[in-house]
This record gives sequence, structure tokens and C-alpha cells, in this order.
Amino acid sequence: MALTHDNHFVPQVYLKNFADASGEVREYRTLVSHSNVKEWKSVNVAGTGYERDLYTRIVRAEEADDIEQWLSRDFESPAQEAFQKVLEAKALQDHDWRVLVRFLASQIVRTPAFLVRSLPLWNRMAPIVLDQTMRDVEAQLRKAKASGQKIVLDPAPHTEYFPMQVKQERIPEEGKVKITTNVVVGRGLWFYTMKHTLTKTLEVLHQHNWAILEAPAGLEWFTSDDPVVLLNFRSELDYDFNGGWNRAKGNIFLPLSPHHLMFTEIGCIALSRPVPSRYRARLIRKLIAKHAHRRIYSVAEDQKIPILRPRIVDAVAFNNERALWKAWYEDQSRAEEVL
Repeated sequence: MALTHDNHFVPQVYLKNFADASGEVREYRTLVSHSNVKEWKSVNVAGTGYERDLYTRIVRAEEADDIEQWLSRDFESPAQEAFQKVLEAKALQDHDWRVLVRFLASQIVRTPAFLVRSLPLWNRMAPIVLDQTMRDVEAQLRKAKASGQKIVLDPAPHTEYFPMQVKQERIPEEGKVKITTNVVVGRGLWFYTMKHTLTKTLEVLHQHNWAILEAPAGLEWFTSDDPVVLLNFRSELDYDFNGGWNRAKGNIFLPLSPHHLMFTEIGCIALSRPVPSRYRARLIRKLIAKHAHRRIYSVAEDQKIPILRPRIVDAVAFNNERALWKAWYEDQSRAEEVL
């Protein structure tokens, strides 16, 4: 079977909910290289929301797209029927809500925006993880020595994805063992986080009460390349997007179509298909635009979006970012090969 190299972090099965009859959506970019770049571009859902080899990794010296296949099989495909029920205003059963929540969770952690936000934290945490690993290994060695047992450390990463290596080097003349640990903060750690989050942490989201908010006339929903908003809201001028998955009074929402938005307020009872006030709908639209990373998608050219999210014109930043993603696969593969 041929590998999937164009890895869509905005799944086509999702984005087509915002497409016209020809399968195209209107794309607005938040960062462009020149002021002459048109504000809006019509693109097919297959031709946007992806990066080349974003999820491709090396397994036993061979390219593998198991992450892509896992996301497609366990999160995208199961949601198709539930999407259709939402679009047709059919009643959602417990199973439908479950697959929608799973899809929402996957869209939090699989995007480049999540990776960009997480890298600074991971870099700060790496020395702590390495230090703790060293302490654990030293404790194992002391215990083995005291009991007269022999311990052999596995030089491979601690898990299938976590890119950590522990090496031991014996120094016979000193009667000591030198231990070194290394970790790559990048692709492998991202995949490890995805796997852990979507198999463990995910369960907390099923405990919340979810609803579908219908867009008021003339205030349709749109979406983005970072479509799930985790909101801490204090006022229209005081909010942030660092909400937790189980933080009381926090809001989590995901546009599902121009007319439907999946929503929860943690700790509160959800209403059945409520239509928000026009004030609240405008606020939600503003938050979706502010939260977008590099692309906003709409079924039509929404003239309010450039006002809600003025684009940045910066050729250097644009070209540097494109160069980074172009080199992503090769750079990460080389770094992991060292381990």
C-alpha cells in the first residue's frame, strides 16, 4: 500500500462541511509574503490544510505513515456519520457524541499550531525529564549492585514514540558506569503526546455536556487550521486560549459547518440546539478568527474576517516558515537517527 505523504491536519471529511457544491472553500491567510496577495482564494478541500510528510516517521529504517492511518481510522472516519446527522438536524445519540468528542480532541493535538505552542514548554521540561531519568537509572543500578544482580539498560527509546535514549558506558579501571541520556524535542515527542492524550486524557471530555449551537441568520460560522478553541473567558477584552480540558466554567468549541458549532461550558448543563444571541454569535466568530493559526476557511468570502483578523504582511517570516516545514521531515529524521 502506498504511503500517504500529504498529511491533512485539517481533515478533508471535516473541511467539506464548509465547501460549496464544487468541493471548494474560501481560504484567508493570516500571514502573507506580499500586500498584492489576494485576501481570498478558492481552494479544493484536498489542496489545503496539509503539510508534506507532517506525520511520516522512520520505523526500522523504513518510512511509515502509521500516525496518519491511526488518525484517519480512529478519529476521522468514525465521525462522518455524526457529521451528516448534524448537517441534517437529526437527533444525536450517545455514540454520535462520543465520536464527535473524539474528533474534537484529535483536532486539538494534531495541528502545527499545537506543535508550535507546545515546543517552548517541551524544551523547558526536557532537562527536568532527563534529570529524573538519570536519577531513576542510578537508583536501578544501586539496587542491582546491592542485590548482586546485573542490569542491562535498553539503549532504545523508552516507548515506541518518545525519542529518548539512555546509554551506559563501563569504566573498568574506575569500577564505575557512566550514564548518558538524550532526548529529541520535536516530532517523536509530538507523536508521543498525541498518543497519550488521545488514549488517556481524552476520557475527561466525555464527562462534559455538549450542545450544537446554530448560527443566527447572517452570522454563519467559519473554521480554521486550528479549529478547536479552548477558552478562558472573563470579558470581551480579557480572555485567553489556554483553557484546560476540565477547567470549571471554561468553554470548548468547534465549528462543524456554517450553521453548526459544537460547544460546551465545563460544569454547566448544555441546552439542546440553542441559537445564541447575535451578540454572542459575533463574539464566537471573533474568537474563532483570533484563534486561527495561518488559515481561515469559510463557505463564502466573509468580509468581516479581515476586520476580525487583519493579516500580517511579512515576506521574511512567511518564507522562513515555509522553509521550516519543507525541511521538517528531513531535519527530524536526521535528529532521531542519532538516537
